[in-house]
Amino acid sequence: MTAVSPYTTRLAIPSIATYQHLRVAAGLSAKTAEAAAKGLPNSLFAVQVLLGDEVVGMGRVIGDGGCFFQVADIAVLPAHQGKGLGKRIMREIMQFIETEVPPSAYVSLIADGQAQDLYAQFGFKHTAPASVGMALKR
Repeated sequence: MTAVSPYTTRLAIPSIATYQHLRVAAGLSAKTAEAAAKGLPNSLFAVQVLLGDEVVGMGRVIGDGGCFFQVADIAVLPAHQGKGLGKRIMREIMQFIETEVPPSAYVSLIADGQAQDLYAQFGFKHTAPASVGMALKR
């Protein structure tokens, strides 16, 4: 018999405050309210995981909608990590990728630390040595 999860999933962009809170609490870099207000509405796909009314996890897909897509903002509050919520978020994202992303598109992500183990379970592979990720931090 399978246990019923207390968590629910919502396919929606998080509020600015929720987005900022989840990023910082999960150890990702802080984003200003101005940046979040500008960027969040441009999400191609977004998923949230809730426990009751509290958003405890999120993930997004950003990009141009045709050629390039990036998985971003995978974040789960520390008290809820280790419960399969990252996998739950990625399953929703993969469903979007499988149904909405053209086969010729390039789907990328930047894996922080051991998150690479999660993403590998969904078919993501290291690009090096053929290519390497680069970033410009401002």
